[in-house]
Amino acid sequence: MDYKGYLIDLDGTMFRGEEVIDGAKQFIDLLNDRDIPYLFITNNATYTMKMLVDKLTRLDLKATEHNILTSAMATAKHIKDKNNQVRCYVIGETGLVKAIENEGLIVTDKHCDYVIVGLDRQITYDKLAKACLLIREGAEFIVTNKDAAIPTEQGLIPGNGAIASSIAVSTGVEPLIVGKPESIIMTEAIKKIGIKKQDVLMIGDNYETDIKAGIYAGIDTLMVLTGYSTSEDLQQVEVQPTFVMENLLEWIEKGFDKVTT
Repeated sequence: MDYKGYLIDLDGTMFRGEEVIDGAKQFIDLLNDRDIPYLFITNNATYTMKMLVDKLTRLDLKATEHNILTSAMATAKHIKDKNNQVRCYVIGETGLVKAIENEGLIVTDKHCDYVIVGLDRQITYDKLAKACLLIREGAEFIVTNKDAAIPTEQGLIPGNGAIASSIAVSTGVEPLIVGKPESIIMTEAIKKIGIKKQDVLMIGDNYETDIKAGIYAGIDTLMVLTGYSTSEDLQQVEVQPTFVMENLLEWIEKGFDKVTT
């Protein structure tokens, strides 16, 4: 398969915390050497674009802001496309707050049109209570992603889905999900990379987010066994990834632009 562009997950695919995963640097270097477009697409809404570029540069993974799409960015763009000026209550870290503000939306905790929830490692009961009250008053409930857990050097830790589920259970309101595997972020990714879907490969470590995102969008997929999902997990699913590799080194060694099924 001679793919003309790549959508690439970050956490669990390129790195775990501050640890670069085997094959990640070599693969990105090959893409740059061959002038093949790629877009890092992450459900992690804690990063600003600059924070991600700085981290990737620190890890010797080449990237600019043009190579990045986060669930925070996709969330802000989705809201802005529907409304020019809205009031948003935000549970999340700098990446989500900045993305909302960069689209000219108002971050507040009063008379809100939207409650937006992203990963917040300083979450408190008061924040959860405020979100529930605003949703009961009529605010639309949006979640950047539903990742139940995220991979780190220490292992899997609670993700944004764990936070959002408590609000959904309390209010009885199911949120709109923006991040992988949902269509909102994938539509934005295809638009941003500017390549037809049949010429793009989606790479990730999580079957439930990365691989399903590609499957739902009609894009070929490569699952690497470097993070969340395991080969045993694949035995339980009906629709398999297009390719499964131990890591990106194996993909490179098999000739990543000449692989056939």
